Amino acid sequence: MLQLLMIATTRRKFIKLSAVAGGAIGLGLRPNVSAEEKATKPLRILILGGTGFTGPFQVRYALDRGHKITVFNRGKTHPGELPKEVEQLIGDRNGQLDALKNRQWEVVIDNPTSAPAWVRGAAQILKGNIDRYVFISTISVYADTSKPGTDETAPLAKYNGPDAMKESRESIIASKYALYGPLKALSEQEAEKWFPKQALIVRPGLIVGPRDETDRFTYWPVRIDRGGEVLAPGDPSDPVQFIDGRDLAEWVIRMAEQRQTGIYNATGPDKTLGVGAMLEGIKAANKSTANFIWVNTDFLEAQKVAPWSDMPVWVPPRGEEGGMGRISIQRALAKGLSFRPLAETARDTLAWFKSQPAERQAKLKAGLSSEREAEVLAAWHTKTS
Repeated sequence: MLQLLMIATTRRKFIKLSAVAGGAIGLGLRPNVSAEEKATKPLRILILGGTGFTGPFQVRYALDRGHKITVFNRGKTHPGELPKEVEQLIGDRNGQLDALKNRQWEVVIDNPTSAPAWVRGAAQILKGNIDRYVFISTISVYADTSKPGTDETAPLAKYNGPDAMKESRESIIASKYALYGPLKALSEQEAEKWFPKQALIVRPGLIVGPRDETDRFTYWPVRIDRGGEVLAPGDPSDPVQFIDGRDLAEWVIRMAEQRQTGIYNATGPDKTLGVGAMLEGIKAANKSTANFIWVNTDFLEAQKVAPWSDMPVWVPPRGEEGGMGRISIQRALAKGLSFRPLAETARDTLAWFKSQPAERQAKLKAGLSSEREAEVLAAWHTKTS
């Protein structure tokens, strides 16, 4: 899942890894689909993972809608955090799957898989015992994102290694995420092979909001809250896309309730959003006095300030990643994908970050350090004075 990725100099390397500004631009309001509205038919749902970023949001939303939840994981991430109603099975996707044997569920949601061997291992036990297999993939599966409008029919990245079934999370990290997209694509194919006409493939973009440990969106609420001159990248109209982890989690549960299958890109918002409107929206939501200093792409390149990692969320609309801010989500919108206001995401993200231990808050995991930002701004002011 995208939240596993580490900072690199470009988005490809990194991955291979409402209202805003006074209501002028919105991310779209969610339809009236509250957790309090019980599902028509309660489901037995198995969540592989369930304790990381989006998993707990899936769990709580599903419980509130009347479903019975089981999670399967190693029991090492946020132990004891899940509600008492949740059944927890302990095991490991690397061959320790006995806890899944001789059990039946209507729906399985596979959150953490990045290697096809994990899908195959689970499928060999679960096949015949489930009705739907939901695989959480990534838009990083696409071979070419240089042009806007990439939809679910676009060609996928190819794996060129010796044996994909021997790849692991460790080998993906060792490759600096060059294997991430191709192996996710093969994992999708495994899901469809083992569960024909039963698989739902969800390809999220950048997942943001509370609980995101990568800080790839969090950087902006935190930095803007600090105030002063804030380095803003590119042109304010450069498009950006992202989805609150809660919106993704809730939509996945609703799709499972509807017995949906097929492939869907899942990012947002529902209308084009420029990076300028995003930053102004975050500023307004948190009542900041920050002053944005817009620095053009060419100067940032000359200063070796990288999009996506140094300037999170933003990718300039040119070059091999020029379409990353304009992925087509029309299929998902037609199935009810919806978005809470940017202001809500911005406020909640900042509040969550400020609730973390001091050592966690001391260093953001994405974005420029304050010292490096000051250096670049000083150079920009010298150039433009």
